[in-house]
Amino acid sequence: MNAPTNTARTTPDAAARTTARTTAGTTTPAPARATTRTTAGTTVRTATVRTATARTATATATATATATGAITRAAAVIEARTPAHRDRAIDGLRALALLAVPTGHWLLGGFTRSAADGAIHNASPLTAFGGLAPVSWVLQMLGIFFLVGGYASALSYRRHRAGQGTTRAWLSGRIARLGRPVLGVTAVWAVLLPALRYGFDVPVATLRTASTLVVQPLWFVGVYVVVTALTPYCVRAARRLGVWAAAPLLGSVAVVDFLRYGPYADAVPSWIGALTILPGWLFAYQLGVSWGEGRLTRRHAWGLLAGGAALFAVLLLWCDYPASMVGVPGAARTNSHPPSLLVLALAASQSGAAILLRERLGALLRRPLLWAPVVVINLSAMTILCWHQTAMLAAAIPASYGGELGGLVGAPDSAGWILARLAWMPVFALLLALIGRYARTFESPWDRTGPARRALAGLLAAGFAVFALGLA
Repeated sequence: MNAPTNTARTTPDAAARTTARTTAGTTTPAPARATTRTTAGTTVRTATVRTATARTATATATATATATGAITRAAAVIEARTPAHRDRAIDGLRALALLAVPTGHWLLGGFTRSAADGAIHNASPLTAFGGLAPVSWVLQMLGIFFLVGGYASALSYRRHRAGQGTTRAWLSGRIARLGRPVLGVTAVWAVLLPALRYGFDVPVATLRTASTLVVQPLWFVGVYVVVTALTPYCVRAARRLGVWAAAPLLGSVAVVDFLRYGPYADAVPSWIGALTILPGWLFAYQLGVSWGEGRLTRRHAWGLLAGGAALFAVLLLWCDYPASMVGVPGAARTNSHPPSLLVLALAASQSGAAILLRERLGALLRRPLLWAPVVVINLSAMTILCWHQTAMLAAAIPASYGGELGGLVGAPDSAGWILARLAWMPVFALLLALIGRYARTFESPWDRTGPARRALAGLLAAGFAVFALGLA
């Protein structure tokens, strides 16, 4: 027999009451009021966020407009103060060559860190990434710098002599402008070395790395002083031989390269490479002097461009010259120290291109916003050259205390390092700008610096040189 069901106990009235209670419980007006309050609160918050965003955008736009206005006004002032006869193309080429120096050193120079004492040592991404060598072809613009220097020196020397000035006075002024910033940076580092060692316990190996980097761009100043002293002779050669005055310099470097890299290399002393230092860098300077004397035409420029490019290709593809234009740690051969024939081939092609593009570059720099940074860079030329390595060290030495840091302290052997180093470049530039704000005083004449202070600066610079060259 089946069990009786409970259907009889569920009356229609009871079911109705149950349904009513359930319906009433689910349709109470309280949740509706909460939803209304929530919607209203959300609307208020959204409006607040929109208002804050609008205010931020307005403030940003205002700040941008203010900064743009200030830059435009500064550019207009520089434009108004620029003499009409100023050769803007020459200044533009010099600025370009100057910027290539810190860019190359910052991009192609890195640091490894010793786990034992935390010291940092020089390294280069070119050791792991040989394919980056073509970057050095663009960044190696010392040929342009010497070309422009020769051009400017020829014009300056001519004006000085036309005004009845002596060659000695002209050379003294030029050498003083080059020497003051060098004396300043080396004297400052002579004070920094013991302060870092005994005040902050910086390892001696780190200090030697820093000294090497500081000295690295200064060799250029010494060579430039020598070629500047030869300007009167370069002018005479240019007036007599024109563009061909540079040919013997190219030939002498070719002979030395044949001796040190050719079939008799084993019988040739290693010091013979030093014989290319003077003719190697005088080559582009002599081209610049010939250009300044009006003896280097566009036809010659085309010859330099094509001939230099052809020689560069032959040396690179068939004569086993290293592809990198800068030194690579551990490499058996280097192109720049001392300069090889490949450096002169690159300088010839760059010089030809610069001469051909002169008029277009000059026209482009008639725009005040483009001309203003060129003026600033030229006014800070020696500061940039002498202090850009210090800017990088100002970031790397403190960072080494915390271990390795991508793109700054650590082996430069990965694509990640390259990307991180690119991110560090603006930091280096900012540090250089901050340092340059005070270091630019070394470029000004030392009229208020007495003999005692000059002697002290010279003594400090000599002490730094002794340490940097490993003599102490």
